[in-house]
Amino acid sequence: MSRFMLALKFKQIVGTSPMEYLTRWRMLVAGDRLLNSSQPVSLISQSLGHESESAFSTAFKRVMGCSPRQYVRDQAT
Repeated sequence: MSRFMLALKFKQIVGTSPMEYLTRWRMLVAGDRLLNSSQPVSLISQSLGHESESAFSTAFKRVMGCSPRQYVRDQAT
């Protein structure tokens, strides 16, 4: 099966593209680590494949709707 057909089938079944799904999953993992570990944002971002904390924060905000620090504050209350 070609990559195009795989992506098309994936989107039909899951409702989102494989890359969107993967990005969302990575941000959910990041959110869990932010809440349940003492790791700094920089280490979490590196462990999930981001080259910089800034790039990670931008992606996190795009997917989760707020910055990593705001996410932790919001979940703590």
